[in-house]
Amino acid sequence: MKRLVSLLVLLSLLCIGGLVFAEEQAATPPAAEQVVPTQPAPPAPAPLKVDTGDTAWMIVATALVMLMTIPGLALFYGGLSKRKDTLNTIAMSFVTFCIVSVLWVIYGYTFAFGTDISGIIGSPAKLLLAGVGVNSIADAAKTIPEYIFIVYQLTFAAITVALASGAYIERMKFSAWVLFSILWMTLAYLPVAHWVWGGGFLAKLGALDFAGGTVVHINAGIAALVGALILGKRREMTLIPNNLTMVVTGAGLLWFGWFGFNAGSALAANGLAGAAFINTNTATAVAAVAWMFAEWMHSKKPTVLGLASGAVAGLVAITPAAGFVNITGAIIIGAAAGIISFFSVAVMKPKFGYDDTLDAFGIHGVAGTLGAILTGVFADPSINEAGKGLLYGNPGQLMTQLIAVGVTIVYTAIVTAVIFMIIKAFVGLRVEVEEEIEGLDESQHGEKAYNL
Repeated sequence: MKRLVSLLVLLSLLCIGGLVFAEEQAATPPAAEQVVPTQPAPPAPAPLKVDTGDTAWMIVATALVMLMTIPGLALFYGGLSKRKDTLNTIAMSFVTFCIVSVLWVIYGYTFAFGTDISGIIGSPAKLLLAGVGVNSIADAAKTIPEYIFIVYQLTFAAITVALASGAYIERMKFSAWVLFSILWMTLAYLPVAHWVWGGGFLAKLGALDFAGGTVVHINAGIAALVGALILGKRREMTLIPNNLTMVVTGAGLLWFGWFGFNAGSALAANGLAGAAFINTNTATAVAAVAWMFAEWMHSKKPTVLGLASGAVAGLVAITPAAGFVNITGAIIIGAAAGIISFFSVAVMKPKFGYDDTLDAFGIHGVAGTLGAILTGVFADPSINEAGKGLLYGNPGQLMTQLIAVGVTIVYTAIVTAVIFMIIKAFVGLRVEVEEEIEGLDESQHGEKAYNL
């Protein structure tokens, strides 16, 4: 019995000792684990945060671009047209802004800036702005609310469509213009905007377009030329502006609003916005003076209309380059725009005989093409590291710009021609001869611009 008790005591002691040893082993990490320190986890990326300064600037820039269409472009085009067509001309810009404002939030934004699909168009995921809220931030503008980015891009789409109207005025049915605004924004503007700004194939190719050389001005300019050719000439092709004071006022508002157009395209209140701002003002002033002297030499008198037209040509040409070039590049682009655009209007148009009423192609198409190409020459990486042109050791950029220009011209020309054929089949394109003689203010709207 004593032996049995002694054995049980011994076994109990051994069990207790084993448990204590096991606990010590569990509590003490292996020697190898003590020697190798634990690697810290990489820090999580900082969440996107709205910057109030950038947001405030972009709200102002958006309002400035809206001002460019109504009243800026409306007054500029309205003052240039015949007195009996003034209201109709203004109405074309006004109704377009309204139409695009609605279509953009329904489907325009998502197809232009949605997730890229095969480099061609954006995803429909944000139809009717689905998933966009007060705290949403777009990948393209990481410091401002997505709502502000959406409205900012809306104003670009609206003025692009409205610009083309300058070639069609005084003979196009108002119903045809309304249908054109819907179809052309959908089939022409949205794809090109996605290709260049929404991550499409031209963006992947490396095309540079800071604020709309290809997307806005070449796009609208080619649509103007093709539409004018299909519409045919007006019965009275003379262009005697009914109100030059209105024209200059409209041009001034365009110049003023263009700072939102170009400087706003930096999408932030920073040095790049400042560079785009000063480049825009400089190129515009140079182009106005260059046009004035070219006209003075050609026609023996410098006109106020020429000054205003030259300013618009400069604004157009610097648009794709504003955030890429230095001040020397801006001066050269402005001078080239003033001179070349003048000769496209004064010499080329009469020679070929097309009736681009208010020179939408001669100014926007020509100066936009010039600016887009010269961006590939003068893009200075010290201004914007995203762009490096021919003069800075990258001749390939010039070739890329030429490809982007060529693609835009061909695509827009084809789509515009198809759209005009569709409109002709459904509602017709031109007003009747009697309505054109009477004036489109009366025949289309039953109103007069001036009741004196």
